Amino acid sequence: MGDYDEDTAFLGQTGPYFWVTFFLLNTVFVSTGFNGLYIIFAGATPKHHCLIPDVNLTEEWRNAIIPFTEVDGEEIKSQCSRYKLDVVKNLSSEGYVPGRDVNLTSLQQEECLDGWTYSKEIYQSTIVTEWNLVCDNQWKVPFASSSLFVGYLFGSLISGQLSDRFGRKKVVFMSLAVQCLSVLLQSFSQSWKMFCIIFLFVGASQISIYISAFVLGTEVLSKTMRVLFTTLGAFLFYCIGYMTLPWIAFGIRDWRTLLAVLSATSVVYIPLWWFISESPRWLVTQGRVGEAEAIVRDAARRNKVAAPPVIFKESEVRIPLYSQNTFYFPCSRMSINIGYFGLSLNTSNLSGNPFMNCFLSAISEVPAYIVSTLLLRVSPRRILLSVFLFLGGGVLLLIQFIPESVQQVALALEMTGKFGFTMAFSIVYIYTAELYPTVLRNVGMGVCSSAARIGSITAPYIIYLGTYDKVLPYILMGSLTISSSMVNLFLPETLHKDLPETVEQMQECQGLCRRSKKRKCIQNGATHNSLSQLEAKSEVETLNL
Repeated sequence: MGDYDEDTAFLGQTGPYFWVTFFLLNTVFVSTGFNGLYIIFAGATPKHHCLIPDVNLTEEWRNAIIPFTEVDGEEIKSQCSRYKLDVVKNLSSEGYVPGRDVNLTSLQQEECLDGWTYSKEIYQSTIVTEWNLVCDNQWKVPFASSSLFVGYLFGSLISGQLSDRFGRKKVVFMSLAVQCLSVLLQSFSQSWKMFCIIFLFVGASQISIYISAFVLGTEVLSKTMRVLFTTLGAFLFYCIGYMTLPWIAFGIRDWRTLLAVLSATSVVYIPLWWFISESPRWLVTQGRVGEAEAIVRDAARRNKVAAPPVIFKESEVRIPLYSQNTFYFPCSRMSINIGYFGLSLNTSNLSGNPFMNCFLSAISEVPAYIVSTLLLRVSPRRILLSVFLFLGGGVLLLIQFIPESVQQVALALEMTGKFGFTMAFSIVYIYTAELYPTVLRNVGMGVCSSAARIGSITAPYIIYLGTYDKVLPYILMGSLTISSSMVNLFLPETLHKDLPETVEQMQECQGLCRRSKKRKCIQNGATHNSLSQLEAKSEVETLNL
């Protein structure tokens, strides 16, 4: 089939069509920034202690009925027990004074049989206060978060198939609708189980939005704007949503109202249907050349350039074949997630306002996205990915050997490692999109994203090994990440290369000899023999790789 980038070169590298598409698609990523992270606030656990029913108790006994316990060297009121209410009532009615007449440590304790009292200093209500997800039920909060990631796993697998079958644009807007309805329904959840089940759909729709919009922008935008979109654009607008979330949550302290408001924000994307076009690349691979030409001619009109009478040559879509990339890229994504998760567990907890903490956590990743945008314009993808994976893995290996007396060094290493993994995230997304052909791009992105979710699910079990040896998990994660950085060196380079349309073109890229070289050879008057020599050399290079 013809080379799409050459066929549409008359559109130029910038112009109104590209800039409008760039900004409108990036606004979609804002919704993924806060709809996938509201569990931070909806699932927050306020300070709490056992509820003391309205019974006849003196003020002294009402204040003393909650025992104190030591946590991290600090004495706080117990959150899961109280002195037996019947015993305390008898002592109170007989006039005994706690501490003076009665040694409190000798009294029997019982569970919070009447429920809990929650502080409303920060939150008016969360799913924790709604369904008492504390003490013996506190495991249900991380389980709810895990249901979101399980949704990511299924969404990554399904969205690629749907997008390659029905089109990128349709899947983006269908997923936006599912996300809107899911979050809205979740705000009406009547039980923790219902909340978790709906969270599966929230996760599936959110990752589907991200992957499909990412692929759509990669295929529609010009080569110059593609790098800007896939690094600074997509990730920065995601961070804007992430940074916006705490301010919305700061103004809305009730979890049901918060989710309803976040759901309503998706309505603003409805008009975008008439301004964002389908991917012409995908249409060509589906044999719908007429529709693709209509979109490109409209783009030419907006960019104020003349389109040729015939834009696309007669195309032939061939049956896809599998590639070693199908193995290498998922391994990279899995190791990135495992490494980033492990490093996050070791990062010092911030104290203070949770809303500001969330904002600072989001904004801390912005420098990495800016730097990656600049580097990806001029630097080889596989070298960058390997370098920053090696940096993150090296931190995982070193950080556990830093003495507690020099915590400043440990904190500096943590920030360096987080910078490395954030850089790796931004690089691997554009690298994956550039290497997979149009006929497999969305499926390839979905498979890689699924591998990343498997990494997230696997990481806690690796961390659990720390109960046997504190250093072992970090040695395993660091070694895995560094090994992945070396494996990436076997991947082909995509810098300054056209996006492949078929698997055959992707395989030519692996052989380091693009079709453009063959065309150039023909244009320079090369003979049939010289072309045969070039093809033979390409085969030898492929075998050597």
